[in-house]
Order: sequence, then C-alpha cells, then structure tokens
Amino acid sequence: MSTASTHAPLLDAEFLHKLEQLELVSRKIFVGRMKGERKSKRRGSSVEFADHRNYTSGDDLRHIDWNVYGRLDKLFLKLFLEEEDLHFYTLLDTSLSMDFGEPTKLQYGKQVAAALSFIGLVNHDRVMMDAFSTALDRGMPSVRGRSQMYRVVGYLDSLQASGQSDLTAAAKAFAIKHSGKGIVVVISDFLDKRGYQDALRYLLARNLDIYVVHVLSKEEVEPELTGDLKLVDAEDDDIAEITISAPLLKRYKDNLNAFVGGLKQWCTKRGITYIFTTNHNPFDKLILNYLRERGLVK
Repeated sequence: MSTASTHAPLLDAEFLHKLEQLELVSRKIFVGRMKGERKSKRRGSSVEFADHRNYTSGDDLRHIDWNVYGRLDKLFLKLFLEEEDLHFYTLLDTSLSMDFGEPTKLQYGKQVAAALSFIGLVNHDRVMMDAFSTALDRGMPSVRGRSQMYRVVGYLDSLQASGQSDLTAAAKAFAIKHSGKGIVVVISDFLDKRGYQDALRYLLARNLDIYVVHVLSKEEVEPELTGDLKLVDAEDDDIAEITISAPLLKRYKDNLNAFVGGLKQWCTKRGITYIFTTNHNPFDKLILNYLRERGLVK
C-alpha cells in the first residue's frame, strides 16, 4: 500500500461542492412515500405538521416543540411531512483482501462511503457506518447534518485492513443492531469463501433498500502474471503453486466472469441493485454518473 493512497484526503473541496447538489433516494416506502418523493431539506420546512418524535443528539434545535417541553419537561421534535427521516447505512469490507491494488480496494471503498455519507448529511438524513472483517466492528453511531462530516472522515480514516472476511456473520449482526428502515450500501470485493447468499438474505429480511458495490482491483480483472508462481491467500495463508499459461488465464477470466455474473444475477432477482467497479474507475464518476443512473442519488 502506498503512503500517498493512505494519507490523501478522502474527498476534495471541489468534489464536495458537486455532491451538495445531490440527494439520496429510496425505491421503497418510508413514512408513506415512494422513491423520489422525499423532499429535500434544502428547500425549507413545510408548515404541514405531521407528528412528534424524541429528540436525539444532532437534531436541528430549531424544530424542538418548546410548548411540549414546557408541559412535559422532555424534548420532542416536530416532524413535518417533507422531513422524512431516511436512514442511510454503509457496510464496508475491511478484510485483508481489500488491502490490494493502487489505490487499494479499501481506500476506494472509503471514498465511496464518504461521498454517499456526505450527500446524506447535507440533506439531514441519518447516517450510520459499519465495517467488518471476521466480525462487525463497533461502527460509527448515527449522525445528522453536514457539521458531522468530520466524524465520518475520522471513522473511515481509522479503519485498517485486517483479518478474514465473514460477511455472513457481519450481516447477521448488522440486521440485529439496526432497526431503522432505509438504504444500506454494501461495499466489498466479495472474496469470501463462505459466499454471499446467506449474508444478503439477512439484509433482505430487514426490508432494506440494498445496494451492492462490488469492488475489484484492475490486477484481479486483468492479471499480468507469467511463469511459475506461489500464490498465498492474504486472509488465511492458503498456498497454491501454479504455472501461468494462456489456457490458465482464460480459465481464470471465465471463472471470474461467472462469479461476477452470478452475484449480479442473484442480486437482480431479489431487488438488490448491483454495481460493479474497479479501483481504476474514477470514484467521482461512479458517484456522479453511474449511481445517479442506477437511482441511488439524484
């Protein structure tokens, strides 16, 4: 891993300005609305009062109902019809296999997670982040509002690649930990010997709006290897001694295409949006163009 990729800022100021124009949208119904109908918080507060909910740290103090506070001595927030409370989750793979490529798949995943989280914060969505390798980590608690972006960056900067990938255990723990409805973006290379089906079923059972961002390195997609090699699995130290030949490379690419195609097909059949990318695909284009086309941002 290069020092440059580790210490470079996740997002630059010019890109942040572009992200300010976007918002996250959901295909599922949350608080009685369909995808695309959730109004942006940038447009001001509706006068159409809907309900109250308990105040939590990070909420906009301007929406506290002080009359209720005077009667009950408790803080409640006024909810307006346009202020739908969307939960946005990212689940980022930090296993050792993600520590590969230039930039590493992990660094690329961090940038995608940071950009999407910033879009959510600008629009006052609830943003939560979790990472996993052998298990789900402690995660970043719920934050709201663009002033909390430093927490997102601090959390992502603290993550380092380690351990084997166990997406199934992480997804199960994630489904138990989080109760809110919303969008979850899973960012991983999916190089998990346990597979992905059971893991994604845990998320499907929660009725979440699921996006899978499948990140591989350019070297994994187009390997440039020759001769006799000893390959060592980064996660469990399994060793394979092979001789690189044209037929072997063809078999590798056929297997890779079958794996990618199988994951895409499995997701599509179940209403999960599948997005494939490599670490050499500029992540800003992934956010501004491709994810907009796929309906996650607008």
